Parts: sequence; C-alpha cells; structure tokens
Amino acid sequence: MIPLFIGGIGGPEIVLIFLLVILLFGADKLPKLARSSGEAMGEFQKGREEVERELKAAKESTVSTKSDADEVSANDVEDIETTTDTVDDVDTDKSASLA
Repeated sequence: MIPLFIGGIGGPEIVLIFLLVILLFGADKLPKLARSSGEAMGEFQKGREEVERELKAAKESTVSTKSDADEVSANDVEDIETTTDTVDDVDTDKSASLA
C-alpha cells in the first residue's frame, strides 16, 4: 500500500485542507466552527482532568493488602540455606561408557 503523505503534512497540504474547509463550510461559518471545536476540546480536557483526579483519589484511599505474615514469610525465604552434595568425578568416570 502506498502512503498518501510520505514526509508528513507540510505547508502546502495544510493550505489545501484550509481551502477545502472554506469551500465546504463557507467563510462566515468558520468562526463558529472554530469556537465550537475549542469548546469541545475544553470539555474533553475537563473530563480528562476529572478522571485523573478520581483515579488519584482512589489510589490514595486504597488500603494496603500487605500483612505482617507476608513480611515474615519473605524474611524466611531469605534465611533458607541451601546445601549441595559434592560429586566425585572419579566414580563418574569409571561408570561412564564410551558406547
């Protein structure tokens, strides 16, 4: 598929879009269109900020689910000692076959 704008939207493309908008809506409706789109963007921003505030308040009001028992078990895991048995290479070499 061939992209329409290889280098992105530049100056000539913006002018062409602006001229098409003028032809479609007319010069007298452009200020109203700009005003209504600005109001819509403002309402969207207010809604986004409200959701962010609600999420922040919910995050701050949540009770920690971590208990003291979790801390004790985590400390017990760190205190576990592991032992390894040594392997005698001489016995291993004698029982190995070269088949």
